[in-house]
Amino acid sequence: MDADYGQRYRDLYEHHWWWRAREGFVTRVIAGRAPDGGFGPILDVGCGDGLFLDGLDRFGAAQGLEADGALVSPDRAGRIHVGPLDDSFTPEERFGLITMLDVLEHIPDDAAALARAREVIAEDGLLVITVPAYQALWTHHDTLNHHHRRYTRAALAETLTGAGFTVLDARYFFHWTVLPKLAVRALEAVRGTDDAGEQVPAAPVNAALRWLSEVEQRTWGHLPLPGSSLLTVARPTQG
Repeated sequence: MDADYGQRYRDLYEHHWWWRAREGFVTRVIAGRAPDGGFGPILDVGCGDGLFLDGLDRFGAAQGLEADGALVSPDRAGRIHVGPLDDSFTPEERFGLITMLDVLEHIPDDAAALARAREVIAEDGLLVITVPAYQALWTHHDTLNHHHRRYTRAALAETLTGAGFTVLDARYFFHWTVLPKLAVRALEAVRGTDDAGEQVPAAPVNAALRWLSEVEQRTWGHLPLPGSSLLTVARPTQG
C-alpha cells in the first residue's frame, strides 16, 4: 500500500462513502449467513488497523492479520497478528469466519494465500471476499495502491476451487460506478495521471454517493449486472 494512502486510510474508512457502503453490504451478507451462536473465532485478513474488528465482534471473537506492521497502532496490537497469510501464520484454532476485504488484489500469489486460508478455516467455516472487478476498469488508483489484478467472477471462482473452496454466492456490486470508472480510465489515457490519491468528498456529495450505493444494494443490486467490485462467499469443499 502507498505510504501516504496508508496514513490516510483511517479517515477514508470511517468517512468515505465507498468504505461505509462496502462495510454495510458485507455486514448484511455475513448477518444473513451467521449461525445461531455466531461463528466462534473470526479472522479479518489484511485488516489494516483493525477498523472492522469491532463490527465483526457481533458475530464472534474477531482478530486480525495484517502484513504491514506500520498500519497497526500500539493499542490494537493485541488483536492483530503482523505478517502475511502463509505458513508463518500458525493460529491455535481454526476460524469459523474469514474475511478478506479488498486484500487478494494486493497479494502476488493469491492462490497460495487462499490455500493457506483453507488450512486455517474450520471445515464448516465461511470465507467472505471482496475484490475490485474487471481489468477493463483498471485506473491509476490500482497502480497507486499496488494492485496486481482485478477479477471477474469466473476467474475468482476458479482460483477458489483450486484452493479447496466451493463458491456459495458471487455477485458484482457498485454497479453504478462502472461508467464513471471507464470515463476516468479514458481521461487518464488522454491527460495522464497524478498521485493525489483518494479524498473524502464534500459532505453533501459524500452522503449522496453513499445513499446511492446503499439504494443499489437494497434494490437493483441483485440483478446480474457488471460492477466495479465483486463479493464472493465460499466454504471449504467437503470430501
